[in-house]
Amino acid sequence: EGQKLLILNSLNHTYKSQTWTDSQYNWKLTGYIILVGMAYAMLLLFLWRYRKDIFSNFRKLFFIFFNVGLIVTLTATVVNINVEYIYVVPVCILPLVLKAFFDARLGLFTHVVTIFILSFIVPNSDEYLFLQMMSGIVTILSGKEIYKRANLFLTVAQIIGVYFISYFAFYAINQGGIIGWEWGRLGYFVLCGLAMLFVWPLIYIFEKIFGLVSDVSLLELSDTNSRLLKELSNKAPGTFHHSLNVANIAETIANEIGANAMLVRVGALYHDIGKMKNPTYFTENQGSGINPHNDLDPEDSARIIIDHTINGIEIARKYNLPDRIIDFIRTHHGDSLVYYFYSKAKEDNPDVDKDSFRYPGPRPFSQETAILMISDSVEAASKSLKNPTSIKIDNLVDKIIEGQVDSGQFLNANITFKQIELIKAVIKKKLASIYHVRIEYPE
Repeated sequence: EGQKLLILNSLNHTYKSQTWTDSQYNWKLTGYIILVGMAYAMLLLFLWRYRKDIFSNFRKLFFIFFNVGLIVTLTATVVNINVEYIYVVPVCILPLVLKAFFDARLGLFTHVVTIFILSFIVPNSDEYLFLQMMSGIVTILSGKEIYKRANLFLTVAQIIGVYFISYFAFYAINQGGIIGWEWGRLGYFVLCGLAMLFVWPLIYIFEKIFGLVSDVSLLELSDTNSRLLKELSNKAPGTFHHSLNVANIAETIANEIGANAMLVRVGALYHDIGKMKNPTYFTENQGSGINPHNDLDPEDSARIIIDHTINGIEIARKYNLPDRIIDFIRTHHGDSLVYYFYSKAKEDNPDVDKDSFRYPGPRPFSQETAILMISDSVEAASKSLKNPTSIKIDNLVDKIIEGQVDSGQFLNANITFKQIELIKAVIKKKLASIYHVRIEYPE
């Protein structure tokens, strides 16, 4: 009887212990879920507050969280297989990828949130947190223009260097010396650095899956020997030369105000490809001096001019240009008026429909598309200047940009009045250098 009671009491104690352990596990799991949820909530809050265009785009939003989940899953898998290999996982590839598709600030913030989540998974979380945080910061600071091979290799070398120095410091703190130094750990750091080189094919894969555009693809599109730009230079040489000038002006402006210079340059190169369909109807391609508009009604002439944006979109889709580039074709005239032909039509019919002489839009909706609209209009208008002087250039630039502001073309673009004034100054200086204008001094 006594033995049976002892056994029953033992079983009862084991059952209660097991029940208590399950309860503890559930509470622990709940705590982890809350903390991870808070981390994701902070990332969402950042996107909602500072990157509304990404927050409102499900594809981009999913892409960011997919990458975070990928890094977390990969690290958790490695921890379960062999915790010694956690430093082989190229965690710093995350900010590098996000910087290539978006910007440095988003890349760093997402990296920090991801490291906080990973600190719940890995052992020695304080050491891991510091190493990966420092490496992520170095990645963002040094990972400029990763489409250049030398820059990527330099970034990898710096990341490995940060790992080495940080590990040495932590080992010295924990061990009180460097006796028993684990050389194998240093090999893991090197492997992690080499794995970072996988960022190039990874970016290419992401572009195809998510339909996004990185700086790597923009560099390829900026090649003037590409098939489409070659065709433009053959069919509409004047337009091609105009596009090159606009690209140079727009790139200078973008660098000055902190916009995406590579994106706006590529957008400028392709913005007028629709003129290939009827090249001689545009003044820059009328080398013979014959103007076919002389034989057309103003309405027909305006329709041909306006249609170059629609034709450009069709050609761009035929050549599989990314949507971000097509946006420049679609918006570079906004919903502005083809004023010359509208005035001509109004002479014959004062009640002519004004809207039939408008571009379909939409208006520019980013800094880059606004920059292109300004650069395109000013460069085209500057060709009409006879004996250009600095005063004439200044007046022309002020007149065109102020007209675009007054007509509300930049209401949807994330651009300030201060930036517009800076753009004016940059364009005036750029046009003065193009036309070799000297400052006029009084005699």
